[in-house]
Amino acid sequence: MATLTVLNPATGEKVGDVPLHTTADCIAAAVTASEAFISWRQRTGRDRGEMLRRAYELMLAEQEQLAELIVRENGKVLSDARAEVLYAAEFFRWFSEEAVRIDGDLRQAPNGSQWFAITRQPVGVALCITPWNFPAAMATRKIGPALAAGCTVLLKPASETPLTAYAIANILYRCGVPRDVLHVITPDPPGEAVQALLSSGVVRKLSFTGSTRVGSLLLTQAAERVVNCSMELGGNAPFIVCDDADIDAAVDGAMIAKMRNGGAACTAANRFFVHSAVHDEFVQKFTARMSALVVGNGLAEGVTLGPLVSNAQQIRVAHLIAAAVDAGATIACGGGLTPAPMHGVDATVLTNVSPTNPILNEEVFGPVAPIVRIDSVEDSLPLFNNVEHGLVSYIYTRNVGRGMRIANELETGMVGLNRGLVSDPAAPFGGVKASGLGREGAHEGLLAFLETKYVSTEW
Repeated sequence: MATLTVLNPATGEKVGDVPLHTTADCIAAAVTASEAFISWRQRTGRDRGEMLRRAYELMLAEQEQLAELIVRENGKVLSDARAEVLYAAEFFRWFSEEAVRIDGDLRQAPNGSQWFAITRQPVGVALCITPWNFPAAMATRKIGPALAAGCTVLLKPASETPLTAYAIANILYRCGVPRDVLHVITPDPPGEAVQALLSSGVVRKLSFTGSTRVGSLLLTQAAERVVNCSMELGGNAPFIVCDDADIDAAVDGAMIAKMRNGGAACTAANRFFVHSAVHDEFVQKFTARMSALVVGNGLAEGVTLGPLVSNAQQIRVAHLIAAAVDAGATIACGGGLTPAPMHGVDATVLTNVSPTNPILNEEVFGPVAPIVRIDSVEDSLPLFNNVEHGLVSYIYTRNVGRGMRIANELETGMVGLNRGLVSDPAAPFGGVKASGLGREGAHEGLLAFLETKYVSTEW
């Protein structure tokens, strides 16, 4: 079988190989998963949950090996990779508990003559497509609820970071999940295979995390067979610093919201709006923190910012910086690129950014923070909302009531109020507008892999 080679984005060295699957291979895997679904759905929720619980414990035991693998194929720094493994494992723990909480209902019809017995049943074969930025967490956030619900899974990881997906699948196999129930597929390029799977009539669920552009294309393809879809797409998060904010806390939150995973996160703060009364203090303190970050190999001592995953990503972010400067922005720190083979971009702060600067309309997906000075937070609400995405927002204010009022007006699915991190397996993760459909995590994440059925009867 042909293989796909995975390269380290920090060194250009080979990390490993994975099978290069053909479209026929992927269809065969789907058929096998469909056959396995018949028996897998009959397993008890307790049985499936115990497998996920064991997988959680095994991921913790093997945290360091998994983290180092993530660094080698993804590029992020080791501390970020360790945190990702813990976060990823939590999805297995959470959904191991949710597996025994597939609820139902019994209702009497308004006319009093009928009863409705309402149950939930697994959708079927689920095609789960994950991106390169969180190769462990995005996999477990989909696999966990799918298996807990009784679905069988085809996991298609990003071609840049497939090794972590295979490692997680291996953990699940060791914890009792049958190989026919979970298949990792790595077609490259994936377009033909994914389209064939969606058209096959075998795949009944699509769970996708990635760009809005690709998500929109997949929705079109899924429409042919009316495949059940969950979409976690792009983000363009505003980070709002009010005039009454605790600036030191806001800077701490900004470093998390912007620089988690080196800025390559859909939840990353992309647009900073800082009240003029605190603008200079925030910029000074934030720039000092950003300029202290050291770009390099994520496994090396003292490195605090890893490279981007590919040369294409590095070039893309560099073009965004250049276009922002051409439109009037000033580079307060950073702006430089690391030489090949490393695909690094220095942590960059842009000031004097006008509300019309084109970088504010882009999902940067890198370590770049454009800052806009505003004179009124409340009057700037249309500016915060005037983008196609609506995943997450961040607000810093000492007045929690004010923060809640602003949060209520923001067109995003999630809000971090005096927090730079919103992701939690127990919370419903997802956005509005072009940021997606449905929610992952929490009980809603389990419901995404279940269909509702009711039986009408008379007693």
